[in-house]
Amino acid sequence: MAKNFPSERSQTREHRPWGAVEAAELAADDDGLDLISLGKQIRHLRKQLELSLDDLGEAVGTAPSQLSLIENGKREPKLSMLRSLARALGVSSDELLGAEPPNRRVALEIELERAQRSKHYRDLGLPGVKPSSRIPSEVLEALVGLHHELERQVNLHAATPEEARRANTELRRRMREKDNYFGDIEAEARTLLSHVGYTGGPLSQHQISDLAAYLRFTLHHVEDLPHSTRSVTDLRNRRIYLTPNKDSSHDPRTVLLQALASHVLQHEVPQTYQEFLGQRVSTNYLAAALLIPEASAVKYLRRSMGEKEIAIEDLRDNFAVSYEAAAHRFTNLATHHLGIRTHFQKVHKSGIIVKAYENDDVTFPADPTGAIEGQPVCRYWTSRQVFDVPDKFSAFNQYTDTPGGTYWCTARTERGPDGDFSLSIGVPYDAAKWFRGKETTARSVSRCPDGDCCRTPPAELAGKWAGQAWPAGRAPSSQMAALPPGSFPGVDETEVYQFLERHSRL
Repeated sequence: MAKNFPSERSQTREHRPWGAVEAAELAADDDGLDLISLGKQIRHLRKQLELSLDDLGEAVGTAPSQLSLIENGKREPKLSMLRSLARALGVSSDELLGAEPPNRRVALEIELERAQRSKHYRDLGLPGVKPSSRIPSEVLEALVGLHHELERQVNLHAATPEEARRANTELRRRMREKDNYFGDIEAEARTLLSHVGYTGGPLSQHQISDLAAYLRFTLHHVEDLPHSTRSVTDLRNRRIYLTPNKDSSHDPRTVLLQALASHVLQHEVPQTYQEFLGQRVSTNYLAAALLIPEASAVKYLRRSMGEKEIAIEDLRDNFAVSYEAAAHRFTNLATHHLGIRTHFQKVHKSGIIVKAYENDDVTFPADPTGAIEGQPVCRYWTSRQVFDVPDKFSAFNQYTDTPGGTYWCTARTERGPDGDFSLSIGVPYDAAKWFRGKETTARSVSRCPDGDCCRTPPAELAGKWAGQAWPAGRAPSSQMAALPPGSFPGVDETEVYQFLERHSRL
């Protein structure tokens, strides 16, 4: 399986995915088999039949010590062993794998073992409690309740605006270190594409459906998808629920590929906002690597570079994706394959940065934590100037002289649910020769972060209006509050679980 973006965990375990834990440690295999639940079910059925480990071992032809490992969720049984166990215990294989906990006691034991295997509990360095029959159910209830409160407190801490800003800053630093290119995810995309016969051009809806089938998921379009979601994946029944709403601002191909990517990258429930953010970015990366495959895109970009005609809109049109998707994908490939250092911005019409990336030393405005999201960008930069250009159909190109050097940028505006945004790609002056639009005569000068550049009002206006104006800002209230709590910020988990329960019966 492909790895995710690296994190501080990599300092101790070099190849560990960011936002995921090895399947063995979580007692689940690649197909989502819950080894803890399976082991508890086998033990429950064995005791109901008043069989010892020796008795069951003799019936299925294996050592009692191996059965003990299976019952404790520490070893995955082979398919042949599962069938033998099911026959010996008087149930079908499906019943053995899919059964709900037989009673509250067993459910508590399963939940406690899962909680004690979580990263947060392991980080505390506390010993685990083996939920043996000698422990009263009331004690198990108390321990499970304490674990729930621990998880709630972690989520509350992770949901502060400061934590979100720090997580964004750390993520951007790691992306910059890699020039925003992750070869392991690119390799995973190549493997997946080979299974659906991709040869070039845009990835078709039919090929994406074939990819879902290859990964053994069925697709279900529903009208009652929870309002806080774009898709819901039922891992138990291997179903992906999507909405048929054609008015959505999200490409349905991207939504489906992102759902599949979370499975391919072995994502587990995120324990911190940083893990959540890292998972989201790596999921988007794999989806983009499938929609704009590396080999085809690099071949296309190199040809354009040879003609000195690189244009993001051409990349967009060639692979039938959005301009934003093409711009993001360009940052993945530009430095690694073309030797071009670059930066990307998504800026609201108000001048506030929504997303940004750079490895070309352009100086973005930043707060004391190093975060640039939410900061106002200089009004003389291309990403701001483009809003005043009458021609909204063509790309706007401009050279901007900054204290750190001159940059050439190309930008477009798009309308989203929250208003108008600009999307821009920029490169240092020397790299402009490879791009269409390099001959532009538009040029501006930015002295930011010097306050006299664009943030201090002209003296004449200030003299007339200072103290006489009282504007009411449009800053969203979310900037003053914690992010929505929960494992998946902004998602109503109760609504999602009710949705899955409703559709699992259909």
